[in-house]
Amino acid sequence: MGHRQGLVAVFDEDKVVRGGACVEMPPFILIAPATRGLSLALARHYLRTTSLPVFATYRPSPPATDRPRIADSVRAHILHPLPSVDPARLHLLPLDLASEDSVAAAADALARALAQLSGSSAEPSFLRVAVFLAGVLHPERQPADLVLDDVLATFRLNVVSHLLAIKHFSRFLPPAARALQTSTSTSAPAGAAEQQRPLVAKWAHVSARVGSISDNRLGGWYSYRASKAALNQVVRTFDLHLQARRLPAVAVGLHPGTVKTDLSRDFWKGVSPEKLFAPEYAAARLAEVVEGLREDQRGRIWDWKGEEVKP
Repeated sequence: MGHRQGLVAVFDEDKVVRGGACVEMPPFILIAPATRGLSLALARHYLRTTSLPVFATYRPSPPATDRPRIADSVRAHILHPLPSVDPARLHLLPLDLASEDSVAAAADALARALAQLSGSSAEPSFLRVAVFLAGVLHPERQPADLVLDDVLATFRLNVVSHLLAIKHFSRFLPPAARALQTSTSTSAPAGAAEQQRPLVAKWAHVSARVGSISDNRLGGWYSYRASKAALNQVVRTFDLHLQARRLPAVAVGLHPGTVKTDLSRDFWKGVSPEKLFAPEYAAARLAEVVEGLREDQRGRIWDWKGEEVKP
């Protein structure tokens, strides 16, 4: 999958009711979480380059501050550099990924929001793209650096939260009886003629190359490597579930490269400038990879260049 510059995804707008007939709502995009670094850049990317509703999650009470987040301030933060975007397309969901009750409540809130958007005269809307980015890094360089609480926290966020997302949000994938049918190609420039083709939903978890066992030549980062390897197994297992259920969806893992975020801040000095990516660049590349995925590429891990990360 090579780079395609200047992509703008084009989708059908809401169809109107004619003669009382049921109409289809457009599919939607889910980014969880969506308030910092790469996740924020992805939410903004899809708001800027598509016409679809974007559901973005935020943690109401971040651990680094005693001040709770207010939805209005989160909305203003996400939309600040996007003056031409219709703010009504952005829908916020409070979500604490460390709490199953919170994940379940967020999924229920999404269901209510979709019902409100579609009304009684429209078919339900389904996921077009979902990207889950929860992750934390405790870089143990040697066994003596391992701290039980840090190891448990790493697996809780890097693996368990992704499992909970699958459990509670996969209900929004299109059912077997309904592929996303035909819609405007998301790889077509704005204003281009529609290219009618079957579409499948794309379900992605942000992983990391260090989760590859065959690529581990340096060692270290015990809990982070192990948790990402586990996440890669989760991706594969969930994709097999999608195939068994004949759902029109594929699940993949994504490696964004080294992105200039708080997660990688301690390692920026050791990365050459051309390999240290701005969040906006990484988001655009990952969105391009997701858009270009074929069904025969499912269940695997892909990097920002569209190249497979071997297990």
